[in-house]
Amino acid sequence: MRVTKLLVVGAGPAGVAAALMASSLGMRTTLIEAGQVGEKLQAIGALENVPGGWSKGAELAEGLATDVERLQAGGRCALVHGQVERIVGTDDQVEVVLASGGTLVGNAAVVATGVHSLRTQDVDWIDASAELTLPPLWRTSAGELEAARHTVVLGGDRPLGTWLRAHPHAAVELEVLYPAVDAYKIAEVAEDPRVRAYEIEHVVAQTSVDGVHLTVEQTVGGLLTVTADVVLGNMGSKPAVPDGDLVRGPDGYCPPTVQHPRILIAGDLRSARFQRIASAQGSGAEAVLAHYYRAVDAPN
Repeated sequence: MRVTKLLVVGAGPAGVAAALMASSLGMRTTLIEAGQVGEKLQAIGALENVPGGWSKGAELAEGLATDVERLQAGGRCALVHGQVERIVGTDDQVEVVLASGGTLVGNAAVVATGVHSLRTQDVDWIDASAELTLPPLWRTSAGELEAARHTVVLGGDRPLGTWLRAHPHAAVELEVLYPAVDAYKIAEVAEDPRVRAYEIEHVVAQTSVDGVHLTVEQTVGGLLTVTADVVLGNMGSKPAVPDGDLVRGPDGYCPPTVQHPRILIAGDLRSARFQRIASAQGSGAEAVLAHYYRAVDAPN
């Protein structure tokens, strides 16, 4: 059987797992990444549900980079640094168009571009002044928050729990304002005494000379006004979907079962409910296997 050329878009856990599986099946792979291999993992302080003894995101990121270097050294994988602008599937190939103007062509593409953090303008429960930009909680160090007088976190997404587990001895107090849809996630950190959580309907955030002034409409308890010197975003994420032929579901994510047969979806891009490192790795390998067996079973 002839060697298959596979394009893999994104070099996080799902993309690297896809490249490794492809190599084991004799496929030559081009791995495309805008940043560094495993870049987002660098800011994840604690890993508790990833097999293999990994305890920190930076350690796993280093391991992924080593895997890619090994594939490159064996001539089984080429790493291309570039921003993907568009992915197009045809009857016999997939084209990946880069922002730089280049085009890469393969028999199939595994798309593992992951997610972006939501911004205040992406959610309907926050009104924020135009000049206000919220740093994400998951990229914030313990030292930064220990030095703060009053820290407010907007949103109860799971990076809150990850941050707390990564910094178990940090002397911080986090005032978390969250919408009702995040209630089940807040329950996971309810026993941490460093968290004071308030379910809210709406918040208006405006910069002031003293920091950030917040007018909060609580679900129970009426209006609350707060002034914080540090306000962090933790509202969740949205899929990072390149233009082209990827099919989105009603929630904006890309279900694997409805895509072009040569476009394979892996990692966090599949669904808001499968955003875990271990499931991302499995999905990357599974996408490649699905493509491999489809090619094997196809009539010559």
